[in-house]
Amino acid sequence: MKKMLQAAVVAAAVLAVPTMSLAAQTAKPAPAAKTAPKKTATPASHSAKGVVKSMDATSLVVTEKGKDVTYVLDPSTKKEGDPAVGSNVTVMYKTEGTQHVATDVKASAAKAHKEAKPATAKK
Repeated sequence: MKKMLQAAVVAAAVLAVPTMSLAAQTAKPAPAAKTAPKKTATPASHSAKGVVKSMDATSLVVTEKGKDVTYVLDPSTKKEGDPAVGSNVTVMYKTEGTQHVATDVKASAAKAHKEAKPATAKK
């Protein structure tokens, strides 16, 4: 009986050693890759200059370089000066989807057209 007990202890030791070495070799899981915190998407601010073609409480149409551009006006839109039809304006806006939402409208007086000088006769 003593020999069987010794054989069982030896067999357990023989099986235990490879199991312990296998456990020591297992790689630790790699730490999760650190990712840079994502910035919240803030709409970019743009500016444009032109002449007011039409204006109401919720929209402003400005002619810029021969093209009409419509801007959405909301309660947060700042208005500097007195933007009116025919006045020159600088519009600060952000693009939301397909709309240009005006954040600031600065009006300046319309430029007066220069009078043509009368032609002088050369002698």
